[in-house]
Amino acid sequence: MVDKRLFRNLDYTLLIAVILIVCFSLVIISSATVVSSPMDFREHQELWNKETQGVSNLTESEPTSLSLLQYAKIFFSGFVKKQIVWFIAGLIVMTFILSVPYEDFRRHRKTIYIINLLLLLAVLSPLGHSAKGATRWIDLGAFKLQPSEFAKIFIIITFADFLSRREGKLKTFKDLIPCFIHIGVPMLLILKQPDLGTSLVFIAIMFGMLFVASSNGKLVGGLFFGGWTMAIGWVWLHFKIGFWIPLKDYQLDRLLVFIDPWKQWHGNGYHVVQSQIAIGSGGLEGKGIFNGSQNQLNFLPEQHTDFIFSVVGEEMGFIGVSALLILFFIVLYRGIRIASEAKDLNGSLLATGVVAMLTFHILTNVGMVSGIMPVTGVPLPLFSYGGSSMLTNMIAIGILLNVYNRRQKIIF
Repeated sequence: MVDKRLFRNLDYTLLIAVILIVCFSLVIISSATVVSSPMDFREHQELWNKETQGVSNLTESEPTSLSLLQYAKIFFSGFVKKQIVWFIAGLIVMTFILSVPYEDFRRHRKTIYIINLLLLLAVLSPLGHSAKGATRWIDLGAFKLQPSEFAKIFIIITFADFLSRREGKLKTFKDLIPCFIHIGVPMLLILKQPDLGTSLVFIAIMFGMLFVASSNGKLVGGLFFGGWTMAIGWVWLHFKIGFWIPLKDYQLDRLLVFIDPWKQWHGNGYHVVQSQIAIGSGGLEGKGIFNGSQNQLNFLPEQHTDFIFSVVGEEMGFIGVSALLILFFIVLYRGIRIASEAKDLNGSLLATGVVAMLTFHILTNVGMVSGIMPVTGVPLPLFSYGGSSMLTNMIAIGILLNVYNRRQKIIF
């Protein structure tokens, strides 16, 4: 039983912003998946016309309930129903996370880290489920679990404790080596799947938390920017002299296609090109829900997962995109405030890890679909369709609320 008094000090600004993002996403998922059900686009149009015919002739005394019913028949597709279930499950898990003092996470750090590694190893075993050239899921029958999503939360929890125990002792490169190992082991297992996008999230989480925990910010910043410089130089040497790189040619091509997607518009650049067309055609107000041609005619791939932001741009235009980004800004701003107001370093690091994870996801996804960043398959948090992703992000929000709720002694 959760003590109701825990909800007195909740960050309701953060919670309301999260709920609005999810509600917004359900509308967009409905539009993005209306042609993904057994009926094709034409059948859906016929159903829509049938359900809405005569609406303009309704008298003023009998309008609203019938109109809502008509919209509901179109709105509640199978994908939307599943996402609502995952969101409700996420709220339940979030409440559980909120009820447990975040200090208690530290006592189970070793168990959490081991469970994380075992789940990632299970993906690479015969239990792993493959799709679209990658093995990232465990098939549990009723649903498929993606351990790499939960691995981000496990790493945030264990790494926060790992750094807290080394407070004041992270001054040299040698001191940071154990940190790299702590993050590197699960990260390599995720790269093996392969899942480059999630692996890069780990790097963002690590450096974000290190920056807060380390007493040598210049060292951490130098390593971060130096690492990216080395990575770019490595790729340049690969193309220049054939230097070995731990990526297959098609993976590398997919990463770099954003530089000139129109050059390969019929191949690896197809996703980016269609996304740019969708966003660009939305204009100021958009074409309207269920009216986006790139989305509804299935020119836009993965429109309910990785490229869902493109649907917002096409069907709701600049206004819809701005509204969504403002909501995300509120979530990130509140996360930063929570990290700064935490009562101890462990709480600050937990909040920082969550903010780093969400920030990387948002910037990378928006940049990816806009054609200014590589396509890494990173979903938009709380917005893209996906059960594991929704649960992970709701747990992350639960951690933020937990740290905020206990920023000072709770007086009952």
